[in-house]
Amino acid sequence: MNVTIDPYSGFCFGVVYAIEIAERELAKSDKLYCLGDIVHNNMEVKRLKEMGLTIIEHDELDRLHDCKVLIRAHGEPPETYRIALKNNIELIDASCPIVLNLQNEIRYGFEEMQEKGGQIVIYGKEGHAEVNGLRGQTLGKAIVIGSEDDLGKIDFTRPVHLYAQTTKSVSGFQSIVEKIKKRMEEVSSGDKIDFHWNDSICRQVSNRSGKLQEFAGKYEVVIFVSGKKSSNGMILYQVCRDVNPHTYLVSGKEDLHREWFTGVENIGVCGATSTPMWLMEEVAAEIRSING
Repeated sequence: MNVTIDPYSGFCFGVVYAIEIAERELAKSDKLYCLGDIVHNNMEVKRLKEMGLTIIEHDELDRLHDCKVLIRAHGEPPETYRIALKNNIELIDASCPIVLNLQNEIRYGFEEMQEKGGQIVIYGKEGHAEVNGLRGQTLGKAIVIGSEDDLGKIDFTRPVHLYAQTTKSVSGFQSIVEKIKKRMEEVSSGDKIDFHWNDSICRQVSNRSGKLQEFAGKYEVVIFVSGKKSSNGMILYQVCRDVNPHTYLVSGKEDLHREWFTGVENIGVCGATSTPMWLMEEVAAEIRSING
């Protein structure tokens, strides 16, 4: 029996950067707060908690004073920085550079839309940490759409500037662009429409889909390792499952079932951009153990 780990799976550089910063700070001090899970993977969060990282929610930030708080790769809205300044909190900013650039783009776009009575639209997951930070650049006025079903939120008679959460799929974004464009043209009575879009999707993340499709097609059984809260993980898991119906989602080795591997010779192990390599290696070792 052969068990192979996908060499392209694992943390994206934004998550690697945030975890390295957290580890460096924890080496100097035994106390560091983090706004939300540093990564959507329970096992990695547990490892960092054991080093001294304390996860807090946003409603707890206002009660902290004179301490250090880590901003994870997802980024934060302006309100977080205002609270930190007021409470003498030192922010350790580990926001992904791609997310920070997108925040700036949206802030400038919002100023332009304010002048012409237009709308900022974000293609992303409502309530996702990154989307909350992006929406914060617009005083909370940006319209968030997750699918075609949400297009009714948009006023197609007014200018629209569309952005995308960095971890959304390129094909999904392109489909939304075409649908908004068509709707605006339908109500324009032949006039030129005022519609602009910014493809802000991280290619390091989006390119994983093609590589995972290739990987999933090579094995009899595929084990996809990801935390259930990972938006990226759920998307990439489905990518694998579409290619190989014998794809199973696990958070760790305890989720494995012996019957999945009965009579199987070749098994692939892969994961999301929020899945640490050490966890995939642990799962692979457990599979080898199950099969003797």
